[in-house]
Parts: sequence; C-alpha cells; structure tokens
Amino acid sequence: MTTTSARGASKGPTTSHGAFLVRLTVIATLGGLLFGYDTGVIAGALLTMPDDLGLTTVQTATVVTVLLLPGAALGALFAGRIADRIGRRTTLLICGVVFLVGALGCALAPGFGVLVASRFVLGLGVGAAAVICPVYLAEMAPAEKRARIVTINELMIVSGQLLAFAINAVIGALVDHPGNWRVMLGVAAVPAVGLLLGMVVLPESPRWLALRGRTEEARAVLLRSRSAAEADRELGEISHLATEDRAAARTSIRSVLRQNPWMRRLVWIGVGLAAVQQATGINTVNYYGTQILADTGLGDQVALVSTIAIGVTSVTMTLLGIWLLGFVSRRRMLLTGFAGVVGSQVVLALVFLLPQSTGRSFTILAAMLVFVAFVQCFIGTGIWLMLSEIFPLAIRGFAMGLSVFVLWVVNGAISFAFEPTTEALGTTTTFLLFAAVNVASLFFVLRCAPETKGHTLESLEEHLRTPAGGVPAVGR
Repeated sequence: MTTTSARGASKGPTTSHGAFLVRLTVIATLGGLLFGYDTGVIAGALLTMPDDLGLTTVQTATVVTVLLLPGAALGALFAGRIADRIGRRTTLLICGVVFLVGALGCALAPGFGVLVASRFVLGLGVGAAAVICPVYLAEMAPAEKRARIVTINELMIVSGQLLAFAINAVIGALVDHPGNWRVMLGVAAVPAVGLLLGMVVLPESPRWLALRGRTEEARAVLLRSRSAAEADRELGEISHLATEDRAAARTSIRSVLRQNPWMRRLVWIGVGLAAVQQATGINTVNYYGTQILADTGLGDQVALVSTIAIGVTSVTMTLLGIWLLGFVSRRRMLLTGFAGVVGSQVVLALVFLLPQSTGRSFTILAAMLVFVAFVQCFIGTGIWLMLSEIFPLAIRGFAMGLSVFVLWVVNGAISFAFEPTTEALGTTTTFLLFAAVNVASLFFVLRCAPETKGHTLESLEEHLRTPAGGVPAVGR
C-alpha cells in the first residue's frame, strides 16, 4: 500500500475505497454469474444437442446431471480445503481456468465422451465458485457493507440463469443450425476470461493473510477499503483470533472439531442451512417449470416465455432481498421466507385440483412466481450470506465446502426424484410434501439459526463460541 493511499485512508472512507469495493464485487461475483449461466444454459442446448450428436436418452441425462453430481458436489467438497491452504484469491484464479477449459471443451466437443468430461470440469468450477466467492467477499468487505456485497453473488447467480435463458432464445432465433448449442455453451468462456484476468489484480483476503502471519500485508489490504483507524481496529480483532486459529489450522480438521464442540455445532448448522435451502424445491421450478406449464395446456411456446418470467422474478426479488438485508435481521428474513414458501406451495398444490383451463394454467404460473419470489428474496440471499459468516476462520473453507457439498447433493437428489414422484403421487401430493418439509425447515431455522447481523466476522466468532452462540441471542 502506498503512503499516499494510507494518508487518504486515515481521513475516513474515500472515493477510492468505494471504487475498490465496486471493482472487487464485480470481478469476484463473475464466479456467481458463471455458476448461474452454466446451470441454466443446458435447457436451451438440449433442443438441438441430442440430435446433433446422436445422444441416447441416458446419455442426454448424463450430460445434464454430471455438472451437478458429481461435478459441483466434488468441486464444493474440495475447494474449501484448497482455499484454506493456498488462499481464496489463488483458488478463484484456478476457478477461472477451470471455467474457461470447461466452456471451450463443451463448445468444441466432438462427441459424448469429451462433452461429459467438459461438463464435469465445469461442475468442478461451479461447486468451487459457490464456496469461495461468498467467503472471499465476506472476508474482504467492511462489516457494515458485508450483507449487500456478499448477496450480490446471489444476484449474479440468478442473473446468470436469466442471461442463459435470454442468450438461448437469441441464438435459437438467429442461428438456424443443429450445432447452435455449441455457441450457447461457448459463450461462458467470456466471463471466465473476465474472472481469470480480474482476479490477477485483486488482493488476497486479509483474514487468510493474517492466519498465515502476514500481518502487514493484511493491513495493506484492509486499507484499500477502510480508513487507517478502521483498518487498525479490525486488524486487532483479526490478530487476536488468528493466533489461536493458526494453531488450530496446523492440526487436522478432525482433531479441531473433536476439541471444539462449538465448531462442530456450527458445522451442523451450516449443513442444515444448506440442506433446507434446496429442500424448498426451488429447482423443481428452475429445471421443470417449462414442462409443468406445458403440461397444464399452455403450449410449448407460452411455457418457454413463462420461463423468462421466472428468471425476471428471481432477479427482481433478489434485488429486493439485498435491499432488505440492509436493515432486516437474517433470521427474520429466513423465517418470513419459509412461511411464504409453505403458503405458496399449499396454494400451488390445491390449484392443480381445479378443472383444466387457461385460467388454471395462469393461476399455476402465478403461484409458481410467488413461490420463487419468497425463495429468492428471503431464503436464497439470507442463507448464502449466513453460510459465509458463521464459520470460524480456522475451518471456514472446510465447513463452507462441506455445506455446499450437501447443498448440491440435496439439489441433485430432489431434481432426480421430482418426476418419478409426481408420476407416482401426482403434482398436488408432491407439492404438499414439499410444504410439509418446509414446515420442518421453518422450525429448524427458528431453533438453530444464529443472528449474524451487526457483527464483524471476528466479534461474531467470539459470540458463537459461547454455549448460547448457536441459538438466536442477538439481533432478533
């Protein structure tokens, strides 16, 4: 850090501080954009890919699912440990390379084998980005701006999905060729290059630097977005815990968790939060919404347009959620979200009992949009933020990786089981089952989720060490 910058920092927040945070957020959240794009783009690619490559039904299903399981699940499981060892920034640089190789591999794949391998590579990037992007942002952001900066990543995820839907529609209309799916998948190379080049100019996380004893480097990074007084105060908090965390980081994760029951409690809470986010059933709408609406009698074209409405709702409500997190507690956001999800799923289930008509179809669409709105506004933003906050520095990468691994496993399991379940039990019973699961999720949040608003990561770690730390005790 230059002397000039340090002097400017001492006077309080400056324009350069704000510019740095904007640059940081835009570049780091390209990982979230790629997460969303690569999970959403396959829907359009499937219109021509199977015929162009001569894929069987099983091969097509493999191309779709390999990104989630095992790709994203394994990427999430290992990325946290890698980030703990080599740093958050370096891991995101590797993610940029992985996304670029995967996107180009998909676009140029001569057949099924290379395509599956490339989708698996993309999955590794998606899973890793889902873990590291929010952790990096949380560790870089000032406490008062952490909520909005971290949740921009969730906005970028849903924006990536919407971008995929829009690009699919444009390419489908402009490129009348059976190989147009290659362009759809290859577009992901552009933000991948942006992530790779952008992370080159961003610094390492000050928390990770302090954990490695590189205190002066950590202070220099803090000065890029805080005044000198704020940086010194925060560095004092970081350093206070870093000595203990550094000793813990040198031992195995198993030993650390065995010796620290409070850490084990937080890992279980994180795993539970990740599981209940996916147990909402949101991806049944993201993956099968077009099919559900087409089956109600709307027709394929109207159903495709409705998918864009779902994407727009996701983006709009995520923006609202980011705004609300500025002054509403995390727990209240989650409790509101799960209550709304239960109500909208009960309504959605009952609407399917009405006689088939155009009015019934659009009522189903409306109920789906309300369901998506509650998930994206209150649950998606809240849980991703909370997962980036609750874990102590010594196990943050591992715990975040394990939680997101569980998230992808639950995602894959629900996505795989949805169609057989609706065929066996009917759509009404299936969504009533989801509503029952979300009642249980509501009680889990009420009983277990801590409040994290208004704390630095270090003061939050101190609070969560206490016996009552895992139970809501602050900021209700």
